Amino acid sequence: MKVVILAGGFGTRISEETAIRPKPMVEVGGKPILWHIMRHYAHYGLKDFVICCGYKGEVIKEYFLHYRSLASDFTIDMGSGDVTFHAPPDEDWKVTLIDTGPDSMTGGRVRRARHAIGNEPFCLTYGDGLSNVPIDRLLDFHQKQGKWATVTAVRQPGRFGALGMSEDGHTVTGFREKGVHDGGHINGGFYVCQPEVIDLIEGDSTIWERGPMEKLVELNQLSSFRHDDFWQCMDTLRDKSVLEEMWASNDCPWRIVYAS
Repeated sequence: MKVVILAGGFGTRISEETAIRPKPMVEVGGKPILWHIMRHYAHYGLKDFVICCGYKGEVIKEYFLHYRSLASDFTIDMGSGDVTFHAPPDEDWKVTLIDTGPDSMTGGRVRRARHAIGNEPFCLTYGDGLSNVPIDRLLDFHQKQGKWATVTAVRQPGRFGALGMSEDGHTVTGFREKGVHDGGHINGGFYVCQPEVIDLIEGDSTIWERGPMEKLVELNQLSSFRHDDFWQCMDTLRDKSVLEEMWASNDCPWRIVYAS
């Protein structure tokens, strides 16, 4: 199963960092947040990635193009140009990098990557959110629900809009604005989708979280996987500082997936 990661936005709320790089390349613990997300999926055996690039996408392309050489010791024969890598990195990933345009919205990026996704179920998430969501349980839940899409519902106070959910908590029934003290669940990304959802995306200007997701609700085709453990997005410098502090103190729940 492929993992599609939206990595093309401008990241205006953290412009101090994104003036020189796209937000998914902003580092936590010396590694891009994109790398942390991919490590999480890879832990569960999902290692085939489709990265939807846009704003400063060349930075992401260069990172993966030179990843092996920069992460390894190597010997180079200056005469022949042959390179021998010593103890290369253990990331046995396949990474497809798609230029989905600088101005495409989230839905438009998915539509532009359709040829790389294929006609199979796929995972989809944002390039700026870390979590310890159990991907194996998420996939099992999605299969059992039998709907076109599943969104991971997480708890987060503050500025986000909440998901309305059915009594059993397994179906999304609508969307609403959320107050600071509202204990409701929000869209945390980490979707699982059937290929049919791409047909709900009209074009580059389609925002995934509006038209397509609202249509899925109308069709009763959107499930919600509740995850009440760790989830944190990186929208601002304060968010980055929180994640950096967690990493430095080894109190970072998403890091548990790196254990061998």
